[in-house]
Amino acid sequence: MSEDIKLTKLANCAGCGAKVGAGVLAKLLSDLPTLHDDNLLVGFDKSDDAAVYRIKDDLAIVQTLDFFPPIADDPFVFGQIAATNALSDIYAMGGEPKLALNIMCVPKNMPKEAVHEILRGGYEKCAEAGAIICGGHSIYDEEPKYGLSVTGFVHPDQMWKNHGAKPGDVLFLTKPIGIGVLTAAQRGDLLEPETHDRMIKWMTTLNKGARDALVNYDVHACTDVTGFSFLGHLYEMCSGSDVSAEIDVNAITLIPEALEFARIGILPEGMYRNRTYAEHAVDVGNTELAVCDLLFDPQTSGGLLVAVSEQDANAVFEALQSAVPCAQRVGRIIPQKDKSIYLQ
Repeated sequence: MSEDIKLTKLANCAGCGAKVGAGVLAKLLSDLPTLHDDNLLVGFDKSDDAAVYRIKDDLAIVQTLDFFPPIADDPFVFGQIAATNALSDIYAMGGEPKLALNIMCVPKNMPKEAVHEILRGGYEKCAEAGAIICGGHSIYDEEPKYGLSVTGFVHPDQMWKNHGAKPGDVLFLTKPIGIGVLTAAQRGDLLEPETHDRMIKWMTTLNKGARDALVNYDVHACTDVTGFSFLGHLYEMCSGSDVSAEIDVNAITLIPEALEFARIGILPEGMYRNRTYAEHAVDVGNTELAVCDLLFDPQTSGGLLVAVSEQDANAVFEALQSAVPCAQRVGRIIPQKDKSIYLQ
């Protein structure tokens, strides 16, 4: 059945590359009224990954919502990726996902079998995460879209935020970079089967392993690297923490095929939005243009970017190496300077 329909051909953009640009989003949210509540521990004021609301002294709920157009042609795989991506926001806050609701848009002429497979993919990844899908909402739309609203639990004193990084902290990343470029190449039928399969494996790998490995250490800041790119999300972390970061570009695992595509100009539209948003805050040094393009590349279901205390760094690296697809020690936090990020 999956061979009868090419989902990516039904959408104008794919995965997290469909996100509204971070700069535009900030303007849209800038003057919205908010209701003050001391129990709202995390709202949208710091562009964090999820909201956190304290229920009692030792329990808070973590809530997020994420959905997007198809990033894979196979409906089951699309469902898996969308669910993995939505669950990631809970892990990025240090939480454990517990409940989820489906969000779905489908064309009227989409085969029922395809719709079922999308949902089955989402259910499978939620089951792997230990979360229960207990309902949802669907509407007709010309383009298919799927995702989840997810609720998780975390201890209020043990949640992570995307700000709070301190000078001396070490930065780690848990998945390779280049998914957005690969998906752009996929839309042009340019991917080799082996590259396509590896791309799917990365996007369907839960960040549960990373979260579980990190909860025993002194995490000062954490975010998942998704549509705003490695540099976009790092910029948010640095600006929210009033610090800067030095990045060892050679320590970042760039997907080799993605780098080659970037060198010949195959780039997703979201890369340009991310560059417009964050390039003013980045000193690229002598970094190759194509490498910079990948660092601005919108990721779908990317890894966690985490700042941990220097004293925990070696132990964290060892723990991550057996728990995540690609453990990388990518840089360090320094006192705030003229730029937020320095590539070396």
